Formats: sequence, C-alpha cells, structure tokens
Amino acid sequence: MATLTTTAASVRSHPEARLLNRPAVIEYKHMRFLVSDAPADSNLPLYIAEFEKHRSRNVVRVCDPTYGTTALDKLGIKVFDWPFGDGEGPPPLITRDWLHLVNSVFGKDDQQQPKESIAIHCVAGLGRAPLLVAIALVEAGLTPEESIARVREKRRGALNAKQSKFILDYKRKKSLKSKCTIL
Repeated sequence: MATLTTTAASVRSHPEARLLNRPAVIEYKHMRFLVSDAPADSNLPLYIAEFEKHRSRNVVRVCDPTYGTTALDKLGIKVFDWPFGDGEGPPPLITRDWLHLVNSVFGKDDQQQPKESIAIHCVAGLGRAPLLVAIALVEAGLTPEESIARVREKRRGALNAKQSKFILDYKRKKSLKSKCTIL
C-alpha cells in the first residue's frame, strides 16, 4: 500500500507530469468510455489518476501487456485482458465478453447518466480499443456510420479502413424489441 500511496502522492506533487496523448471520453446515452494508448509501468500512475478522475473501475486491455496490474488491483480496478490482432476485428468471444461487461457496468436503462466509465486501451488507442467502443455504440442504437463518426470526433485518426468496414458490416446482437405490450 505504501507504493500506491507514494505513487498517487508523486502524481499530485508533480502537476507538470502529464500524459502526452490524453485519453478520450466517448459518451452515448448511459455509457461512458475512456479510450487511451497503452500505459507502461513508468507512467501508470498518470493513467491511474485518469481512471480515478473518470471513475473507471474496469480497464480493458486489448493488446499485449505493457504494465503490471498490482497497483490497479490494490485500488479495486479490474483489468480484463482481451488481446486481438492489430488492425483486425475482434473474435466473436471477445465481442461477447465485451458486450457482457458493457451491459453489466451500464445496465439497460439508457435514460440514466453513467456513474462510471470503462477504460479501454490498445497500443496507440486508435484501432482495437475504439473498435470495441464503436461496437458498443451500435448495440446502443447508433448506426455504424454514426458510431464511427462519434469515435473519430473524440479520437482523431481512429479506426483504419479494415476496422471501419468491420463496423459497417457489423450486425447488432440486441433485438430491437418494441417497448409496447400487446394484450
């Protein structure tokens, strides 16, 4: 715990220390995502400060590990390791697990303001992480084109041509059931 306290104190005592690539907050309805590049052990305290600022209790790592998770574990921040190929779409199992996490964190009440965010990162924060966020946005009701635009509005340069095509071809998993009841 002393290491964690020292780490948090060092970030506060050095206000000039900051991330070169600021994480992007992407919100839609009841969801909030914090998309970033990959932390390293050397700058993890700066990322932890961002996670705490945006109330991220879950971090999704879709690239190979670049940092240890002990400091996050001590803070009760859960790290999900779901790596997949750079420039590729996610495998179906990762998509399933991602959507399960999104639903468990944000629930289904899309009228409610998000109480927390899900932090997600890949190496540069421009491909795999934004792709999963775009999938969640489509599941929440945006068209594929709208989801790509919303992600790129907040994370310039996000989603290569192959990933954009993946989103454009993506079919929602949720049913579009009407909220009315037939008696």
